[in-house]
Amino acid sequence: MACTVKIDEKPILNNPILIEGLPGIGFVANIVALHLIRELKAKRFARIFSASFQDLSVTAKDGELLSPKSELYYCKGVNGCRDIIIWYGNTQALTVFGQYELCGRVLDIVEELGCQYIITIGGFKQDVAKEVPEVYCAASDAETLKEVLSLGTKIMVGNIFGIAGILIGLGYLRGIKGFSLLVETLGTYPDVNAAKYALSFLNRFLKIDVHAEGLKQTAEEIEAILEAFGWVKTAKEEKKKEDQFRWFV
Repeated sequence: MACTVKIDEKPILNNPILIEGLPGIGFVANIVALHLIRELKAKRFARIFSASFQDLSVTAKDGELLSPKSELYYCKGVNGCRDIIIWYGNTQALTVFGQYELCGRVLDIVEELGCQYIITIGGFKQDVAKEVPEVYCAASDAETLKEVLSLGTKIMVGNIFGIAGILIGLGYLRGIKGFSLLVETLGTYPDVNAAKYALSFLNRFLKIDVHAEGLKQTAEEIEAILEAFGWVKTAKEEKKKEDQFRWFV
């Protein structure tokens, strides 16, 4: 098994937009994705299992096994809003090949469902915390960038590692437009405040109304899950990790 896809349902969607929400800096994307799934009552329709995921499962208090996972959910738009596909998981692939393969499989699935637009979410690591963080963006093309900048973002200059970066580029090779949304964060813990600003931007861009109430509870749940998988470390462990590895955004 290199990368296996399990389709639970093949939904009929109208011009859906894909929102990526895998773990990364500040776990901003992960918090937003799970919150959207719950608030929009999104339904899971596909699961992806990769040999590039971590080679462990974690036991929950009730004895249930939690395995590395990557899942796709959908919800139908209301009042003229677009249908939404949400990519949620508790890990990214741990190899370069695995990252590209995972993106390719997801793009195959969403493209078949008519998806022609992608939003990836991430944290933009800063050394100083801000009560009102800046929101940055990078886009697949000039037209999309202009649209996103008109909503108050700034242009991101630098590197975007992981799925948040390569998914936009790989999608554009298939004719799928999109942008990466990056919110300033210290990045050393699940950042509820950064997630709130990411959610606020998505509300404006998608013309939806998902309340931020409950984000803290979602963040605490995600922290417990990711800590079990080794994604959340103490400050000392985090510094050692940063010295050795790149952070995904």
